[in-house]
This record gives sequence, structure tokens and C-alpha cells, in this order.
Amino acid sequence: MRFILLISSASLLLVVLNSLTIRVVKNGFKSIPESVSVLIPMRNEEKNAQDCINSVLSQKGISSLEVLVLDDESTDKTLAILNGIPTIKVINGQPTPQNWIGKLWACDQLVKQSKGEFLVFIDADVRLDDCAISSAISQMDKWDFISPYPKQIVSGLVQRIFQPLLQWSWLASVPLFISQRFSIKSMAIANGQFFIVKRSAYLACGGHESIKGEVLDDLMLARALLKSGFKGGVAEASQVAQCKMYDSNRQLFLGYQKSLHKAFGSKLGAVVAITLLVSTGIIPIIGTLYGSELALLSFFLVFASRIISSLRTGGIPNTALLHPLAISLLVFLIFYSWYGKLTKTLSWRGRSIVNV
Repeated sequence: MRFILLISSASLLLVVLNSLTIRVVKNGFKSIPESVSVLIPMRNEEKNAQDCINSVLSQKGISSLEVLVLDDESTDKTLAILNGIPTIKVINGQPTPQNWIGKLWACDQLVKQSKGEFLVFIDADVRLDDCAISSAISQMDKWDFISPYPKQIVSGLVQRIFQPLLQWSWLASVPLFISQRFSIKSMAIANGQFFIVKRSAYLACGGHESIKGEVLDDLMLARALLKSGFKGGVAEASQVAQCKMYDSNRQLFLGYQKSLHKAFGSKLGAVVAITLLVSTGIIPIIGTLYGSELALLSFFLVFASRIISSLRTGGIPNTALLHPLAISLLVFLIFYSWYGKLTKTLSWRGRSIVNV
């Protein structure tokens, strides 16, 4: 239990340090003289298309802005909605080639038809405040890419319990001030919901073509950029961007199933991760019920780290006490993802991804 207490203490310390040192994107007016291309892949996004594009078209501070949206073989009203917006360029996506993930192929097509010096990748379920892009670019400073992490909008008990683990997981495990200072690839953090990169850096690292079969495309693109000698990292952007990833529990399960088997590098990495998650997330509450004071202290430290993480990232702190339930669900989803990988049943948005 002393070892678990040590790990819990280290996690809390990292959350505090990262919360104090992470770059924060605020919604303040900034003037960006360089040209900017906003690139949005969409597949069956009739519920999101109009609101997403409206938030992009409302951006301030950008002297030269183009918005390109690719319809990725949608079977709903997405394309009709896009064709009704004259101020954007609509691209009819080509069929996904073998060994490509659909979204990555869509992003590759978008880049090839864009002209901007900055490439801004946005998911359809993201909503931006009016200075989000210009403020994020101004925060890059000497960086070549930045991944502004949106506030995660949730609905329903399962999402309220589970989704806050997104930001907490890296705030509690990666020393950002070290990883970003020394461009450590293994510690890269990124979120493809909102990702900005200089065009020159993107092309030099091989872009999405270099990672065409990766389900963790955001993380792998960040690593490709770092490997090529470019600088960048994650930023806190809950004040300027929001994203509602899933509309249902089924979507959440399928969404994490497709990628969690890749999250820890290998089967051994997954075993190590599960061991640490159970040790710090579940054993302390069990030990507390059996009267262990060290277990209670360990649980309190993790609980405190969850509260701080939520406050820093605009999340919901009132489910932090249910951390053991969240970890239990995460462990289940890791096994569920490996089951899908081994049985070749992984899919997303109606497409098989058995080759990943």
C-alpha cells in the first residue's frame, strides 16, 4: 500500500504542476497575418454540420481564411447542408484506399486542396468561440504545431463518470513541461478534435500519409512531427472550444473500442497500464472499506487530482468520487478493445478497421 500511496502522490503532484504550466488558450482578439485553412472531414454529420461551420465562419483576427469541408461518402443530409453554404469549399471525398483509415484519408484530401500557411483540423462535433483559432495560433510562439484540448461536453451518467478521465489521464502521468521542452516523442499528447500545424512542418513530416493506418492519428501525427525535429504540444482550450464526442453509451463504447488497444503500445504495455489503474483507482477504495488509513489517503490523493484536473480543463468535478467506477469501465474497455482487435471486429462509422 505504501507503493500505491507513492504513485498516487506523484500523480497529484503532476496534475498540480501541469495545471500551473500548461499553455492556456483564452478567447482574446489576436491578429494573424498568415493565411489559414480550416479543414473539416464529415461523414454523416447532419446534426453537426451547420453549427460547426457557423462557429468556424465567425472567427475573428484572421486576415486570410479559407474553410474546406470534405463529405466522406455520407448517406444522410450532410452533403445537402454543405452545398447550401456558399462561403465554404465543399469536396466530395473519394473512396478510402486500402490500408487507410477513413478520417486520415479525408484529411489528406483536404490538405491537398488547401492553400493556407496554417492548417487547422477540426472535427464536426467541435464548436469554437469567435477568437479560438487566432488565439491558439498566437499561443504557438516558436512551436510548429499545437493541439488545443477542447472542453468535453457530456450527457448521461456514464459519460459524466467516464469522460473526465480523458484529460486527467495525461495530466496525471506526463510531465508536460519536460516532454514539450525536450520534444520527447513517447510523452506526446494531442487531440485531433482541434489540431493546428504549420503547413511546412506537416508536409516535411509526411502528413497523414505517414500514419495512414493509425487509429490514434492525433497522437501519431504529433509524434511524426516531433520525430522530424519540429516543436509543439498540447494546450488547455476549454475556454475557446467545446466538443461533444458521443450521443449515446453505445457510441462511447465503440469509439474507445477502436483505439484503446493502441493506447499503451503493446499487450505488455496494456497489462502494465491495467495494473497501475487498478492499483491506484480500485484497490485504495477496497482497502479503505477494510479500514486501511494508507488506502484512504491514497484514495484522497487521487480524488484531489481528479478535482484539480476537472477545474483546470472545464470539466465536471462532482463525479470525482466515482473514480473507481470510471477506472473499472476503462479497464473493461481496454479488454473490449483487445477483443475487437483479436477477433477482427473493430469498426467505426460503418467501416471495418480490422487492419489496424
